[in-house]
Amino acid sequence: MIMPDRLARPPFAGRSVVLGVTGGIAAYKAIEIARELTLAGAHVDVVLTESAREFVTPLSFQALTGHDAHSGMFGPGETVLHVRLAREADLVLVAPATANFLARAAAGMADDLLTTILLATEAPVIICPAMNDRMYAHPGTRANLERLASIGYTLVGPAEGPLAWGEGSGPGRLEDMARILAESARVLTVDAPLRGRRVVVTAGPTREPIDPVRFIGNRSSGRMGYALAATARRFGAEVTLVSGPTNLETPIGVERVDVETAAEMLEAVRNVLPTADSLVMAAAVADFRPTGVATEKIKKRQHGDAPAIALARTEDILRTTVGDRKPGAVVVGFALETEHAIENGRKKLAEKELDVIVVNDAREPGAGFEVVTNRVTILDRSGATEELPLLLKEEVAERILRRVADLLTRDR
Repeated sequence: MIMPDRLARPPFAGRSVVLGVTGGIAAYKAIEIARELTLAGAHVDVVLTESAREFVTPLSFQALTGHDAHSGMFGPGETVLHVRLAREADLVLVAPATANFLARAAAGMADDLLTTILLATEAPVIICPAMNDRMYAHPGTRANLERLASIGYTLVGPAEGPLAWGEGSGPGRLEDMARILAESARVLTVDAPLRGRRVVVTAGPTREPIDPVRFIGNRSSGRMGYALAATARRFGAEVTLVSGPTNLETPIGVERVDVETAAEMLEAVRNVLPTADSLVMAAAVADFRPTGVATEKIKKRQHGDAPAIALARTEDILRTTVGDRKPGAVVVGFALETEHAIENGRKKLAEKELDVIVVNDAREPGAGFEVVTNRVTILDRSGATEELPLLLKEEVAERILRRVADLLTRDR
């Protein structure tokens, strides 16, 4: 079974999020935020301030979340709505947060449903400011933001860019949704098992040039490696992503190093490996490269038959960099096989001096290249075998990195 791209995924699946929406022009963007949180598996309770209802309607949120959007302090038949929402929330996210809301929240006021929830909740709170650039720059607003940060709220944004019509461009724009969701995911991952660690992830294919326009490559999309990098960041790690050519966006908060060939990936890994607590080698590195690269495009008319291309082996990055590893570092390899997957995986585990190897069958429906799911078996040096069901690659990444975190905390 091949599953669609947008399904419930960690850490949102089964979590309760209160999405507070205040009365600024950026309120329309909150509709998309509510939708994405819901698609990710969260139960979303939307709370609109009175002024927010001038920009967006409860019906829009109800249609996308499947739940009533709240605005009044007292719901029908529910006299302590703020207490219930505050207690049930795993996260309170306010996006956008106007200058007026920041002032009321910083003062500890409880004059509407949203501010009352803030005082009553023990859940983490994320505030996403959005306003005119002059309002954002005002000393009163800056003091309010400092006060909210001192309380322990996480501030995300604002971004810099075009503001409301006639206001030009500047700081005050609501932060991009991708960053808001990434920070929400990080905050929801309360254990942060890789906090203080440095993780290097490789991803995507390599391309070995034949001539200026042709190359030897493979079908890797990079999705597995990018999911690992995003999850490592969510787990609290400092992450470097060494990426072959892909069409994927860099995960929020991740340092990305772009490479093309296996030799370039080897050099990039060597540069960062000595300080890494873990290397997760998810890239599909080419095993062979042409021995010579034509300086001009090879023309059909110049060859009666197809030209012969002599190949040489590329260097094995995991084997070559064994001496560059930090003592105690956890190293994870991947093995995409078409036959004898477990047997070949165990050989690679030993030959490349790995702590963990992730094995999957390239012919498995819904797994391998160019899909959003994977079915893998995780092998480790102790001889343990864990066979996972078909999962989203984000879920596979979480299983792998929790194994890494566990190994890093053991006495090695």
